[in-house]
Amino acid sequence: MFIDGSNLYFKLKSLEIPNLSKFDYRGLVSWLAKNKEVVYAGYYIGVVRAKLGDEHSQKLRRGQRNLFNFLQSEKQGFSLRKGYLMKNDGVFHEKGVDVQIAVDILVGAYEDRYDTAIVLSSDTDLIPAMKKAKAIGKQVIYVGFSHQPSLALQTCANLSRLLLKEDLDNFII
Repeated sequence: MFIDGSNLYFKLKSLEIPNLSKFDYRGLVSWLAKNKEVVYAGYYIGVVRAKLGDEHSQKLRRGQRNLFNFLQSEKQGFSLRKGYLMKNDGVFHEKGVDVQIAVDILVGAYEDRYDTAIVLSSDTDLIPAMKKAKAIGKQVIYVGFSHQPSLALQTCANLSRLLLKEDLDNFII
């Protein structure tokens, strides 16, 4: 399971899912995997840098740290893969996250670590890695959101699952 954390966060926020630092991410992964064994659950995200004296950035950093601790708890059991955030013209952009997801999809495929890659992201930068994993015989499932699906990722994957708000309500702790 490969989760683009920033993508998931903003999609859940847009659906008004409360308290995202206590959402049952592992429950969602198990539900998406159906009866398959989950051999890897990766959560990929850009890290907030808190500036000294900037209370807003300090608050964001504390919230993210709480989320990281929760995701890495024994109950959730995620591997956390961190990129960074870069500010450009007043807007923050994640850097290094998509590359890490793509590399892990490819390494896992080539080293035969999985049969099926479940990719929760709407980032089309992942298409080449997904296509290559498919080309060497792996199943690739795209998981998106019914209110904002990625047609390009749907087309690329063997199978697509579009989540409804009602599906996600089951994982609110």
